Formats: sequence, structure tokens, C-alpha cells
Amino acid sequence: MKTTLFAAALVVTLTLSAAAAQKPKASQHLAGNANEGMKPAPAGIPPALCAPCLFYGGDLELSSLNAAGLSDENTVLIPGSSTYGNFNVQSSNSVTVTGILFNVQADANFNPLTATYDVRTGVTDGNGGTSIASGSGNITVASTGRNFLGLNEYSLAINLSTPLVLGPGGYWFNMTPACTNGAQDGSCSAGRFFVSNAIHRVNNVNGGRETSFQMYLNSAYFGFTYANWCDSSLGLDLQQCSGLSYGLMGTVNY
Repeated sequence: MKTTLFAAALVVTLTLSAAAAQKPKASQHLAGNANEGMKPAPAGIPPALCAPCLFYGGDLELSSLNAAGLSDENTVLIPGSSTYGNFNVQSSNSVTVTGILFNVQADANFNPLTATYDVRTGVTDGNGGTSIASGSGNITVASTGRNFLGLNEYSLAINLSTPLVLGPGGYWFNMTPACTNGAQDGSCSAGRFFVSNAIHRVNNVNGGRETSFQMYLNSAYFGFTYANWCDSSLGLDLQQCSGLSYGLMGTVNY
């Protein structure tokens, strides 16, 4: 049995246990259709925690065979595995980012209620570029009401320690939740966290600010250094790796 980078929908029972072979997977339907349309859905209502909502990539689509969740976790079981989503600032303005929101599928507790965050520029396959802001802090958790492959999904929001002003260009954002209180919480030694994907940008806010196929995995545990989730070695098709279900709180500076 292999520890997975993503949880996978199989005809048989889904296994999320740790394993000797450390090859990551994400949570996905293996019967995904790479030819499924990718046109964004109309803008809609983002998660309530995304306020004021500068950007939201869209919801996990439970009805799609391309729904997936990507390893994003710092637990006793998986000590550090982070997925990054893309965001672009238009040339005509700047933005101020005050917080990050990730929609996370979980079968472990968020214990403690903290997460780390990281913001980067210049990320390419195998190259993490430059970190321009990072830190840790308390998270706010709210259920989305969605359950994927037996995992409940939650919106997690963290405030940056200092508001971040971003000029025109491309940026990559991560927030990684924790379950490290293993002495008190057995779920930290067995459970997993996966950030959801967003295929058609359902209920997006400014969803076009995210460039498709620009999600990256950085995981010493699984042996990947800023690997593009569209790399065939990670097992996703072009629908499943097209976009991330995450958001940014902040404002546009005109």
C-alpha cells in the first residue's frame, strides 16, 4: 500500500493510511474525463469566510468525475506537504491581500487550530522562486457542507501578520493546516488533509485571475520540489489539475 498524494475514488474502498512507499497522490476520481469542458461558471457567492473577497477560484464539484483533493498537510503522519495556487494582478492596478482561504477535505482534526502560509513569485517546475511573505497563525474553520469520498470539506481562513501589497504579476499562495498534537489526538497519526480542486470555477470571484495548470506541490515527505500538479507522474489529468479551490481576502487598489 502507498501513502497517497491525493485521495482517490475507486470502485473498492478508499484507503488513506500511511504506507512504506512514499509516493503521493491526491483525492480524485480515477475515471476522470480529460475532455470535460473548462469554461468558467458565472461569478457567484464565495465562502462566507472570504470577506472581503478579493478572489475565489471556485467550489469543489462533487458531481464531476474530475473532482479531486491535493495533499496539503502538516501532521504527525505527513510532516509537511504543501500545495500552491496561482493568482495574477492585472497591469492596471495593485491589490492588498489580508488573508488566505483554502477549502480542505479532512479526516483528521485541526489540532492545534493553526496553519502556516507562504506567498511566492517566480515559481516554475522544480523551482520555488522567491518567498515574499510567510508566517503562521490561528485559523477560522467553517464547514462547506460538502463531503467527498467520505471526507468532510471545510473552509479554513488565516489572516496575514501584515497586509501584503502586490503589484502587477503572478503570485503563488499556500496555507497548510496542522494536526501535530499527536500525544493528545490520535487522528494526527492517521488522518489526512487535501485542498480541493476547482474545475469550472463554480461560484468564483474574479476567477480569471488564476492561470490554469499552475498549481504546485512542495513536499519533502513525498520527494517533490515545487512539482506542477499537471506533471503526469502525479497522476492527474488536465481537468483535475486546472485550478484550486482557494481564495484571497483583500482589496483592489485603483
